[in-house]
Amino acid sequence: MTSFTSPVSPAPFEELLPATRRALLHRVAVEQSRGRAPSLVAAVARDGRMVWSGSRTSVDGHAPDADVQYRIGSITKCFTAVLVLRLRDEGLLDLGDPLEAHLPGTAAGEATIAQLLAHTAGLAAEAPAPWWERTAGDLRPELADVLGDRPAPHPAGRVHHYSNPGYTLLGSLVEAVRGVSWEEALRNEILVPLGLDRTSTHPMDPHAGGWAVHPWADVLLPEPSEDLGLMAPAGQLWSTAADLCRFALFLAEGDERVLSAESVAEMRAPAVAPEAGAWDSGYGLGLQLARTGGRELAGHTGSLPGFVAGLWVSVADGVAAVALANATSGPLCGTLAADLVEIVAKAEPRFPEPWRPLPEADERLLALTGLWYWGTHAYGLRLTTGGGVALEPLRGSGRPSRFKADAEGTWTGLDGYHRGETLRAMVRSDGSVSHLDLGSFVFTREPYGPEAAVVPGGVDPEGWRGI
Repeated sequence: MTSFTSPVSPAPFEELLPATRRALLHRVAVEQSRGRAPSLVAAVARDGRMVWSGSRTSVDGHAPDADVQYRIGSITKCFTAVLVLRLRDEGLLDLGDPLEAHLPGTAAGEATIAQLLAHTAGLAAEAPAPWWERTAGDLRPELADVLGDRPAPHPAGRVHHYSNPGYTLLGSLVEAVRGVSWEEALRNEILVPLGLDRTSTHPMDPHAGGWAVHPWADVLLPEPSEDLGLMAPAGQLWSTAADLCRFALFLAEGDERVLSAESVAEMRAPAVAPEAGAWDSGYGLGLQLARTGGRELAGHTGSLPGFVAGLWVSVADGVAAVALANATSGPLCGTLAADLVEIVAKAEPRFPEPWRPLPEADERLLALTGLWYWGTHAYGLRLTTGGGVALEPLRGSGRPSRFKADAEGTWTGLDGYHRGETLRAMVRSDGSVSHLDLGSFVFTREPYGPEAAVVPGGVDPEGWRGI
């Protein structure tokens, strides 16, 4: 092979193109006007950093920047979920554990931690009256006050039913296992390591005030800002567009100081089937999932009286967007954030990584590549990085999967139908490979070929024939 010195890769684009920046600001301006928002700020992150922010306001000369705090409502749930996943990764709990094992004495103890994270525990959507978002948290001093007399209107594990009390329970779970308050765990384990200095449980100047806009007249009413008490893990936080861009990038890439890339990918994986008629949306472990324009997004929307918020990241495009407004209703910040991702991804598509050869050629693995047959279905096996392999059908949709190498000389499926399944190369007495075994599926070099003994049910001894 001819060797050569490769040129230095160009640095990632530091700034967006002028036309892209104008398109982003135009979209923000349209949403602020159409949604009648007292103020609206948005930001976009790419290549590991915030690359654009813009805002519109009803007050001349006072447009907010990406450092102004807004209340972010249910985006708080993403932070709470990260704290729970950290406990799992440290071996302090398992997602399959019932809540009762770590937080005894609640009326929802049979629900598993995974079900609470994915809103499949069957719990009620809201706490009992009075409306918790507009009243002081000290009206609900105990978990029993949050859960009420009928905490679970649905059977656990059967239906996705969004539950704010469920995340109250998860916050209390964090406190029970950590031995510190939810707020202290949040600060020490997420905010400080990620440098989210402008994210807090209570507002810090400069911050926006929350407003209700009259539905039939252009007049305003200030909204109360309550401390949510036990409900805080479901919606308490204040943050900025800049901080949330950093958090969105973390949700895409992970950070070993907080949560590994593998664990944040687990958060982004669908944990429940979408509801009928809603096949473009779903829920992972603390993250909302959406598919729009063929693009897969992960993040969350949020609202509390006086505020609406949206955060989305497209991992495939390497783009994240945040939108925040200080109105109880009107501006569609979730839609806006998704549109901002799409504007950048379409106008300035991500450059693929340059192709590079593998660092070494493993003759044993090379001998496995090429054509394999599952029955009469033709598959191609190719090598990937780190000693992994990919098995892909050569016709039709089939069941493609990628596999990572295990220490035992086997491979574990990473995606698709074979996710979590084990792929083995079955070796003859002379050391050569006779076939592949994938969760009892046998792959041979020929369709029902001479290795008849390994094919389940055997092969007709007369072989292939015409009619």
